[in-house]
Amino acid sequence: MRFHGYATSFAKRVMVLSTLLLLFGLLANGQGYLKAKGHIIVNGKNEKVILRGMGLGGWMLQEGYMFRLGSVGQQYKIKAKIQELVGPEKTADIYNTWITSHTNKADIDSLAAWGFNSVRLPMHYELYTPAVEDEPVAGQQTWKEAGFALTDSLLAWCKANHLYLILDLHAAPGGQGHDLPISDRHPERPSLWESAANQEKTIALWKQLATRYANEPWIGGYDIINEPNWGFEDPADKSGGKEKTNAPLKKLMQEITAAIREVDKKHIIIIEGNAFGNNYNGILPTWDDNMVLSFHKYGNFPDEASIARFKALREQYNVPLWLGESGENSNNWYQHVISLVERNDIGWAWWQQKKIGMNQPMEILINPGFQAILDYWSGKGEQPSAEEAYTSLLQFVSNTRAENTVVHRDVVDAMFRQIHSTEAIPFREHVIGNAAVVKAVDYDLGPNGYAYSDVDTASYHYTPGINTRGNRGMAYRNDGVDIKADKGAYYIFNTADTEWLQYTVKVPKAGSYTINLTVAKDSADAQLEVQVNGKTVATGLAVPATAGWQQVTVPAVKLDKGENRIRVVFAKGGCLFSQLEFKRK
Repeated sequence: MRFHGYATSFAKRVMVLSTLLLLFGLLANGQGYLKAKGHIIVNGKNEKVILRGMGLGGWMLQEGYMFRLGSVGQQYKIKAKIQELVGPEKTADIYNTWITSHTNKADIDSLAAWGFNSVRLPMHYELYTPAVEDEPVAGQQTWKEAGFALTDSLLAWCKANHLYLILDLHAAPGGQGHDLPISDRHPERPSLWESAANQEKTIALWKQLATRYANEPWIGGYDIINEPNWGFEDPADKSGGKEKTNAPLKKLMQEITAAIREVDKKHIIIIEGNAFGNNYNGILPTWDDNMVLSFHKYGNFPDEASIARFKALREQYNVPLWLGESGENSNNWYQHVISLVERNDIGWAWWQQKKIGMNQPMEILINPGFQAILDYWSGKGEQPSAEEAYTSLLQFVSNTRAENTVVHRDVVDAMFRQIHSTEAIPFREHVIGNAAVVKAVDYDLGPNGYAYSDVDTASYHYTPGINTRGNRGMAYRNDGVDIKADKGAYYIFNTADTEWLQYTVKVPKAGSYTINLTVAKDSADAQLEVQVNGKTVATGLAVPATAGWQQVTVPAVKLDKGENRIRVVFAKGGCLFSQLEFKRK
């Protein structure tokens, strides 16, 4: 794995702490089947369990946006585009390599070391059974061992790390909604809701899964239909948000439950309302005494009001809640959402472990050949040869392996340490001897207001009238701080009045230093201020109007032996910021 940030010594401390936490977790929470008990989930020792999980999006089901292929669409369309380039045999080889390579034991080992105690597996039904249209005998169910074998392997890795595995039917036969990519739906075919055969296959698949895993205590539960989004009463209601009764959804979930209970009376059954898991009209009360309500949360405020309606359902129907999917935002938002749900005894599963981009724990890198394919598909480049495309796609598949990803420990830190601590700690180890350079993007690690201060810290893309985005450069780190990539280097941009960045540095011997700030003007009247250990040492520092990168010098700055905290304050914004250079006088 490649790492963004953290001093080596700190990384070792985190690993030791994570191991201790894991060991304590085994003693406290890793005992027996999970079960719904009133408002909470408990283990076999009747101890409360807060699920802290990660979804394995992109493995069994590829959504285009994860790989810069959003314009292509569903997984089957992505496969078709690849087949146009390399032919059917090599396409099959690429996908077989993907499915055996993308997620491995190293991924699960990493999740356990970071503090997760559960994994949510988004399943594509076609790995387990053919589409209704492809069944050799209409009305019969054919089973594919490949999907079950993959699930067996994942369960073994989870058991080895004492993580609960939650099975999630992410792509149901026929597709469960109008959001086509999340279920790889063929819109020209009958949907799950328009086909009795698709519903029968869904029920049969869950019975087959429950039969196989009935006696596996590390199976945490069955998330039976991911994010239904369908207007049963009004076809124009594409998301199902206005649905009043949800009668077909409730009926199918009850039938799935009955089939599971024929063979498995031990495991939790997790249900999701319409409108992407959020509309429970007509669905409750629950019909099973071991059931959990899931809701999903994206792009809205991390406050009590945002979960109040689900807490009301919990009170009314005496059933636990689970935030079954969330993420795709900034570290600041993650910290606040996880704090919110955990103080309300609600577990969570984040989306997702890895993709292209930096707002999840692992980032998949784009190799030049894959970028050339993206350029060709978007009309910006030449068509690669079949051999070039095949080699490039296999390289990209290799890039998805845990050891080849970039690990964003700032994301992990926000999801675990920052839930309990506001302490700012070094993002990297900065030792200031006679001379040293600190990259501007390597400011401290911690919450907004403690390690940095930024006025735009999260994206509220589902909140009307709010136009914030977090890191507008979408590079390097996932805080609100805006970072732009430039040919492998990174710098701060889009600074606003009063924002600041803090750098914790180690000084072996006290002394006087000159600090040169490498900056460039981004708008008129940009001014800086520098603070050391809480005291202002320079103010009113004008950013030169000269084009390009310039240096602003702060002379005779006294640094103590040991740890020093330096803040660069954008008293007036409109500044680009690249690095701090220290020279001992």
